[in-house]
This record gives sequence, structure tokens and C-alpha cells, in this order.
Amino acid sequence: MHPATPLHTGSHDLPASAELSRFMAESWAPSALPDSARVPAHAVTPARRDRLSARFPGERLIVPAGELTVRSNDCDHRFRPHSAYAWLTGLTGEDQAGGVLVMEPSGAHGHEAVLHLRPRSPRVDGDEEFYRDRRYGEFWVGRRPDLAEAERLTGLRCAHLESLGSPPGRNAATDPELAAALSELRLVKDAWEVEQLQLAVDHTTAGFEDVVRALPRALAHPRGERWIEGVFGLRARAEGNGTGYETIAASGAHACVLHWIRNDGRLHRDDLLLLDAGVETDSLYTADITRTLPLSGRFSPVQRQVYELVLAAQDAGIAALRPGARFRDFHRAAMRVIAEGLAEWGVLKDAQGDLHRRYTLCGSGHMLGLDVHDCAKARAGTYLDGVLAEGQVLTVEPGLYLQPDDETLPAELRGIGVRIEDDLVVTAEGARLMSGALPRTVEDVEEWMGTLLDARA
Repeated sequence: MHPATPLHTGSHDLPASAELSRFMAESWAPSALPDSARVPAHAVTPARRDRLSARFPGERLIVPAGELTVRSNDCDHRFRPHSAYAWLTGLTGEDQAGGVLVMEPSGAHGHEAVLHLRPRSPRVDGDEEFYRDRRYGEFWVGRRPDLAEAERLTGLRCAHLESLGSPPGRNAATDPELAAALSELRLVKDAWEVEQLQLAVDHTTAGFEDVVRALPRALAHPRGERWIEGVFGLRARAEGNGTGYETIAASGAHACVLHWIRNDGRLHRDDLLLLDAGVETDSLYTADITRTLPLSGRFSPVQRQVYELVLAAQDAGIAALRPGARFRDFHRAAMRVIAEGLAEWGVLKDAQGDLHRRYTLCGSGHMLGLDVHDCAKARAGTYLDGVLAEGQVLTVEPGLYLQPDDETLPAELRGIGVRIEDDLVVTAEGARLMSGALPRTVEDVEEWMGTLLDARA
């Protein structure tokens, strides 16, 4: 640690005596990382950096991991490095707080990537960080690699963070053009990324199965929604880095709130449960899946009516996915089905115009990857107004949110919220349903729930 760097200590921490400092520096066994250790994305990150280099010849590019944020006085929120930093370096751990990747112009067009890190503090007399610093000390938050280890892990030249200073250049945190380029470069996933996303989907499928098995206990709990959230969260933390976003466990009329994350409601057997959840892998790729489940195990006739309209809309959206199609095509296809269905029910006079949006509100899908709403900084011409390409991964998630106080609706429809969301990768032929292991039709959902609940018994 640099002598001028202050220690992050608590108000109630005692100072260390010179005798303790000398004693703490003695008699530690070697604990180097294995020479063979590499970040999982080691083989694919060089090509990603080359693509970025080609977009900005001769310019210094700065991509920070981000900084820690205080949560409760001397505690910090759990750290997740910025997605662009993780994509370019392969480093995804909580120890990356403060790290900065600098792409230094080198030669006529290329760049040399230099990673500036806070390395493991040496256990030497006079350096107290490893046992006294609550924010970065190894005894407080865990081990960081030293610079030589970081170079082996990443294949990048590494330097101490304190040598960086404030270099001029394009900074991804403040430069919209660089931020847009980093999003656009990630629109098409490489094969390794698709594998990670499929892993996230598979873990999420297991989490949904856990939830169904847990329904009897959740139904008996005064905060059944929160019980559901906890059950899924256990699977997410056990199998991956955690949840990719705050879990939505919305029962009854709560399902009409698109981003319901309070999850403090009781479950009632006659209601539906809208569960929108995704496991984020250790590599930080996340799934994003929604199922709307009857808490009794069987849809009532009116619940089935709403569900099957949303499912028909999703089927239409999925059918519109193919290379060369406009990104917005699948949403428009889904909304045509929704509008026509509302007109058939007599809720709307006809299917023309955009009045159906009162009952569905939002878009029908988004890109998926390192972020749950991936590549969001991409320019509209390459994303929202662009065309689909093989290798893109996205969600298709139409919904109907029939508010409990909406007097344009017949009483029996009020308070029902249904969303069905799946993850798909665009292929040469169309799209592959990555989350197909979870049932979608009314009959398959009821059979699946029955099987899981019977097996539990």
C-alpha cells in the first residue's frame, strides 16, 4: 500500500502499536494462486479488445470497473464490476472495485491494453492494510491477486492503480460515443457467451422448480411473496453470483405492477403468481424468465382466458424472430394479437390504434446478456430501430396488466396480471428457445406443477 493512502478503519477501531505491526508482518506461509489459473473468458477477451481498438484508432480508451458505494456507514453494497469492464477483461469479482482498463494507442492503429488494479497488499512491516483496512484489507474482504497473478489470470499487462493518475482520453463512464460503441459491440454474442446464458437459463429453470415445490409453505406464510423470493434467491446464490435483478414475486393484483419488488404480500390459493426472476452466473450473464402460475395448481376459466391470450401474443412474437427482421417486429406482432383479443372481449371497440397499451403498458422484450436489459447504450439505429442478427439473445415477454380499479374492464377481469417471458437466441433459421424446459401452455403448466407438488409429497 502506498504510504499516503489512508486506511479505511471504523470509528471504534484501535490504533496498532509498532510492536503489533511488526508481529503481524511475520511468519506467513506462501499462498500464491496456481500458475495455471486463468479467468474463464481468457480465450475470448483478446478478440473483443481488438474489435474495440478498431473502432477508435489512435485514441486512449478508459474503461473503469466502478467504485464501491457505502450501504450502511462502514459497510459497502456488494460490488459488481461494470459490464463493459468485465466483457473486455474477463474479471467479474467483487475484488475489482476501482480497477481501470486503459487501451493505450500503440502503432499505427492498434492499442495495448493495460489493466490498473489495486493489488494484494504485501505483508510487510509498516503496511497494515491487509489486517486493518475494512474496505480493502484481505482479512476483511478476501484476497486480491498481486500484479503478476493478475497478468497470468487475464493475459494483460497490469500496473498499480496508484500509477494511473488522471490520463486524458475517452472514458466509458462519461463519453456517450464510447459507451454506445461498447454496447453495440456486445449486441451479437460469441459462442462462449451463449453457453454462459444457457447456463444461466438452466439454473433459473431449477429455481422455478424450487419455487413450485415451496408453494405449500409459502401459502401458509403471511409474507408468501417474500418466501418465494427467498427460495429463488437461494438457488441463485448457490449456483451463480446471485440474481441478475431484483426478483418480482407478485401475486394477485400485485402482478399488475410491472416492477413489483416489495414482495411483501400474502399468497391466496385462488390467485395467480407472476414470478419474474433470473440467475446471474459467476461470469455475470443473466437469464430473465417470467411464468404466471395458478397458486391452486389449476387456472380458473377467466385466468385461463387471459393467460391464453398472452401466450398467443408471445407465440406470434417468437415467430417473428429471424435474422434481418426489424427489432420492433416481434413486439408489433405480439401487440396485434393482444389488441385483437381485447376487441373480441369487448374491452376495446376495435383493434386499431394504440388504446390496447392501457392494458399492456411496455415493450415486449429486450436484449439479454451481461445486463438484464443488455446493450442499453447502443444507438437506436443499431438496436431499437435496427435489424436482428444471428447470435443476438433477447427476451419475448408480452403481458396483460388488468388493474383492479379499472372501470373499463368487466369485474371478473380486474386484478389479473399475466406475463410470459422466455429467452431466445437468434439463429440462421429463426430463433432457438433457450428456456424451453419451462412449460408455457396451460395444460403443460398444470401438469408440471402437479408433478412437482406430488413428488414433494
